[in-house]
Amino acid sequence: MVVEENCTRHHLEMELDMDLPMECAPIGRTVKSALLRAQDESRVIVGLSAAINVLSKSPDGSLFCLMAVPKDGDSATHMHEVLLEAFCYENDIYVIKVDDATKLSRILGQETVESCCLVQKTWTADQDEERLNKAENQLVDYCEAHWDAPKQPTVQLPAV
Repeated sequence: MVVEENCTRHHLEMELDMDLPMECAPIGRTVKSALLRAQDESRVIVGLSAAINVLSKSPDGSLFCLMAVPKDGDSATHMHEVLLEAFCYENDIYVIKVDDATKLSRILGQETVESCCLVQKTWTADQDEERLNKAENQLVDYCEAHWDAPKQPTVQLPAV
């Protein structure tokens, strides 16, 4: 199931308008916005190996794990992704499935196609509390709404 959520039918005509308020933006654009902001703040870990390495050392520092739908035939990568997803759920890291590794890589400005990335948390000045921006709050709400779903929906990222 591919998810492309809209606030109301009234906003359907405005869907292509980049000035659409964040609370009404489709979830794919919210993902893109959160990724770009986290990348500007140097909080994105790109690539399966890099994500596994960071999570093995400090799982409590990660907020989201974005994973592209796996390609058929690459069973080794698929096994790593399944284990990574299970590890994330066990450590209360939100997993967001996205529709295309190429779009994910383009959003992140990568020259190679990467199937996953982590978004690290930001903390308050005294390092005692997480701080979320507007897009991250919306993604947390989205993830919480789908946390117990037997099959996680796939978010359609915007074309880049």
